[in-house]
Amino acid sequence: MSLKFHWFLPTNGGDGRHVVGGGHGVNPGQAGRPADVAYLTQVARAAEDNGFEAALTPTGAWCEDAWLTTAMLSQTSERLKFLVAFRPGIVAPYLAAQMAATFQNLTDGRLLLNVVTGGESHEQRMFGDFLDKDERYERCGEFLEIVRRLWTGETVDFTGKHLAVEAAKLGQIPDPVPDIYFGGSSPAAGLVAAEHADVYLTWGEPPQAVAEKIAWVRRLAEESGRDLDARPIRFGIRMHVITRDTAEEAWAEADRLLQGIDPAAIKKVQEGLRRSESEGQRRMLDLHSGSTDDLEIYPNVWAGVGLVRGGAGTALVGSHEQVADRIAEYADLGLSEFVLSAYPHLEGAYWFGEGVLPILAERGLWKYDGPRRRVSASVPFGAVGR
Repeated sequence: MSLKFHWFLPTNGGDGRHVVGGGHGVNPGQAGRPADVAYLTQVARAAEDNGFEAALTPTGAWCEDAWLTTAMLSQTSERLKFLVAFRPGIVAPYLAAQMAATFQNLTDGRLLLNVVTGGESHEQRMFGDFLDKDERYERCGEFLEIVRRLWTGETVDFTGKHLAVEAAKLGQIPDPVPDIYFGGSSPAAGLVAAEHADVYLTWGEPPQAVAEKIAWVRRLAEESGRDLDARPIRFGIRMHVITRDTAEEAWAEADRLLQGIDPAAIKKVQEGLRRSESEGQRRMLDLHSGSTDDLEIYPNVWAGVGLVRGGAGTALVGSHEQVADRIAEYADLGLSEFVLSAYPHLEGAYWFGEGVLPILAERGLWKYDGPRRRVSASVPFGAVGR
């Protein structure tokens, strides 16, 4: 099976030549490039030109709205799909099902959905959501049951602990039904993922930890009674990437990013992130403990991004060959989808697309499915006189 690669749209504070921090209730700070339509279009076009399947678009109080942003970018790009992050409970299930159907049908199938329950109660309360973390996961399971039934064309009557609909039926069914991407490391998250996720996403950890997560979710899915032959669950990972022609160049770039981080900012951000209710965030913090020492936690896996950025905090760092090796190692564990990003995201799409993807294609791990790109001779009249 060919691996799938997705990119990231930096709507969470913008983009730049340094690590743009923030997330999980922490302000992102200043970025050199604003998250406007013009710049995000450049990132989206770079992603689709380099063979990425989709672009993850984050959600949260510190982001531009993912639905509106991607709807705009669907009109300034051609093929790229959008992995839209959204929070169940903030949008009613019928409306979310209708929005997804509209997006899917009007973009010719360019929608994927990343369901985020929300790891910070104080941020959820900004949106009017006053449930605690476990209750949010309970509601998420009810939400996804309603939405999936609506997408089949069923007339849905449902009364749960948190949600209810009566005689609900969609006028338009999404074609195709968008895949549900879902992450979370807590016991409550695992139960929802096991029942509802098409793709379970984890943040980047050393391979052994990732293998344990995959086995955990598979076991929960089997225990839930899910027919994994009829409804298989795929696995993906969310990481950053610093890839260059040589390992020395890649690590020099990682060092440059690290040198650009103010120690005072690390202290402030770490204090904020340690208040997070997210189990996944706790696991990210444990990889570096707020220290700049020993950030290479596994060969070519660097935890430096997580010093000032909430959420995904690790990066693949190395030569194109080394990064391809690590991806192959993760793929051997059962991962088939990779959601990647870089600083800056525009140039990073080319570093990875032109450096790593051809190596993976040679190894039979990836295949470019887009239209063939016409390449002209660099010297127009080079053949004259031969």
